Amino acid sequence: MMDSSREALKPDERGLGDAPAKSQGKLALALGVIAIALSLVLGFVYLISVRRLERKVARLIQQTEGFSRLVERAQEQSQTLAQQASQAAANAQASAQQRDLAKQAQSNSEAQAQLARQQAAAEQQKADQATQQAEEYRQEREAELAQLQQALGQIAETRRTAMGLVMTLDSKSIRFDFDKANITPEYRDILNRIAGILMTLKGYTIAVYGYTDDIGTQTYNLQLSHRRAEAVRDFLVQAGISPTIMSTKGFGKSDPRVPGDSEQARAANRRVEIGIVDSKLLTNGPLVVPK
Repeated sequence: MMDSSREALKPDERGLGDAPAKSQGKLALALGVIAIALSLVLGFVYLISVRRLERKVARLIQQTEGFSRLVERAQEQSQTLAQQASQAAANAQASAQQRDLAKQAQSNSEAQAQLARQQAAAEQQKADQATQQAEEYRQEREAELAQLQQALGQIAETRRTAMGLVMTLDSKSIRFDFDKANITPEYRDILNRIAGILMTLKGYTIAVYGYTDDIGTQTYNLQLSHRRAEAVRDFLVQAGISPTIMSTKGFGKSDPRVPGDSEQARAANRRVEIGIVDSKLLTNGPLVVPK
């Protein structure tokens, strides 16, 4: 009986026991739904947040790329400016060097100009001194030649030339016989007097020139006139004149002193001329008696 009563009571007990279980299942289901809903909400919120974050990241990336481009452009501009600054500095340095060189060149030019002016002044002073000395020398020589002409003119005909004096020893002073070159004794005194005057000279050279008349060939007369010039030269050397300042030349029958074929003309053309020339006026060419 007791078993049957326990059995009779089981259905109720089961009924009473299922109600809490159902409630718990509903609660669990509700909680699950809520959890799912929360998960969905959280997922949605997370998704929104992720998308927002992605957009921010994208914007940050774009900004970073923009900043990078700006940085690159800034670097390029900086490099360009640095190159320009370097070129400007190089140009400035080159300009400064050119200015320095120009200043140095100007200084050198001024120094050279000053030196040239000083040299020109010195050369002008030398030229003035040389001119003055030449004038003093000319005046001195003029006085000497005037005295010499006066002294020699008392012995034989003496004339002035551009280079000195020419003394003519013709038949009036020394007579040469026909076809002869020797000096006869009566004319030695005249030559001694001439030698005595010529020995006082300094800075002169003496040229002796011989001539003949028009009789005979030119070749023979050249030889005869040369012998006459040598005869006078030898006598003057024996009288004491240095042979180093003397020279001789024969002109034959050229340049007659007196034209014509008379005896008087021929005697006058058989002559010797003595040229006295200032040594400073001589050239390297042969001496020629100035006319």
